[in-house]
Amino acid sequence: MPALAPRLLAIAALSLAFVGLTMLISGGVLTGFDHDVAQAMHRAWNESLHALFQAIAELGGLELTSLLMLGLFIYLLRGGFGWDSLVVLAFAGAVGLEILYKLLFFHPGPPHTLSHADGPSVTDLIEGSAIGNSFPSGHMVRAIVTYGILAFVIRRLSPSRAVQAAAMPVAVIIAVLVAIDRLYLDVHWQSDVVGGLLLGLIAALAGTVWLDRPRKIDN
Repeated sequence: MPALAPRLLAIAALSLAFVGLTMLISGGVLTGFDHDVAQAMHRAWNESLHALFQAIAELGGLELTSLLMLGLFIYLLRGGFGWDSLVVLAFAGAVGLEILYKLLFFHPGPPHTLSHADGPSVTDLIEGSAIGNSFPSGHMVRAIVTYGILAFVIRRLSPSRAVQAAAMPVAVIIAVLVAIDRLYLDVHWQSDVVGGLLLGLIAALAGTVWLDRPRKIDN
């Protein structure tokens, strides 16, 4: 059985980093850096790439990631993996914590003078009208959790070695694309993206710990 201690320590370290980042943002330490990055991305804007980045945004959208997690839940449950199917609760927990943060932590996103139309999603209606705060990036959280857990499961269960080898690199590429997308569209500050990365990693690691939990051995 894989050793869980390193992953548990990583979760603890990432949690401390997430809290530390929250404190830095609250204290305004990162405000200047956030604005510098946003201005740089705004100057690099090319209207011809807008549709492409809106499409990339869908990779971290609530709709697609929820469907993928639902598919994983059904696959594991019908495949006889029983309690392993509850790994999708890592996704639900991360999304719930992200929403809670946005409700309680005052941190407005980039102004409309900088940002561009995001990929269409139901979250636009919720966050635009009811929440307004942008930390952490929900797209980043969902991308890390969803594709991280999927890659972990594929590496364990796929009969194809090529698919196993490609699973994690593909997940990393998607995460990088979503991070760039959030900044290029100027819908999130740099600190929001880093916060989403940290929270997503915490949840994804928690999911792998659940999948590798100690099992009872029947006599």
